[in-house]
Amino acid sequence: MRKVSILRSIRKIYQFFVDVPIKEGKVLNDRYEVLRVIGTGSYGIFYRCKDLKTNEIRGLKQLRPSKHHNKKEVALFENEIAVLRSTNHKNMPVLMDTFFNNAYLFYVMNFIEGDNLEDLIFLKRVSFNEKESLQLIADLLKLIDYLHSKDIYHGDLRIPNILLKDGQPFLIDFGLSKQGISMDSASSYEMKQQDHYDLGEILLYLLYTTYPSKNKKALPWTEELTIKKETVHLLKRLLQVKESYSTISEISADVQAALQADERLH
Repeated sequence: MRKVSILRSIRKIYQFFVDVPIKEGKVLNDRYEVLRVIGTGSYGIFYRCKDLKTNEIRGLKQLRPSKHHNKKEVALFENEIAVLRSTNHKNMPVLMDTFFNNAYLFYVMNFIEGDNLEDLIFLKRVSFNEKESLQLIADLLKLIDYLHSKDIYHGDLRIPNILLKDGQPFLIDFGLSKQGISMDSASSYEMKQQDHYDLGEILLYLLYTTYPSKNKKALPWTEELTIKKETVHLLKRLLQVKESYSTISEISADVQAALQADERLH
């Protein structure tokens, strides 16, 4: 364990010195001017850039310099590019360009202006009531259904990877996504179930935004949240407490049933 810890520390020190973000004002590929760093992930650095040929704002993702000698990390980055190349949805990033610069790998996408769901919940303290939470899940289901219809599984459905723009969700960060063509049926099923489970966790995050935390002792969500039985049923199946869902249409039917139950109450 001590050896593993030492190696991990050495790797972090190496990354600290090697994974230095590109400075503002730098022009890449004779076209993309770096405006600022948006964020840094486990294997990529994301920038806001200006396309000097079109004067439009773009998103640019760089494989971390410390990863470009790692075949597995390069393969993950190239897989993300392949997934984006296979999608064409207004609520998802659109791949615009790919290129190498000083042996480092980049790809360019349209820049989606929106509020990160994680920041909305934890920084801006935006709350979602039960109806709003269910409606957001219903909208997300349409995006997941689109991906699954193309045999693509996101694999990383988390609140940091969801943007809200004009009340509509946008999915970002396809770094852990998989295409069914590269998997056997068992792996595809597992990825599908992961997407379903992640939707359940997102719904919990949304529902907890209106929960007044008074208990010092943490209790199960079934005891803390006051929600309709239809929503409880939905959550238990998404989180695989009960029989898991097989299809998006099954989930959608139960989401609609929970929304209709809310309308009956009002």
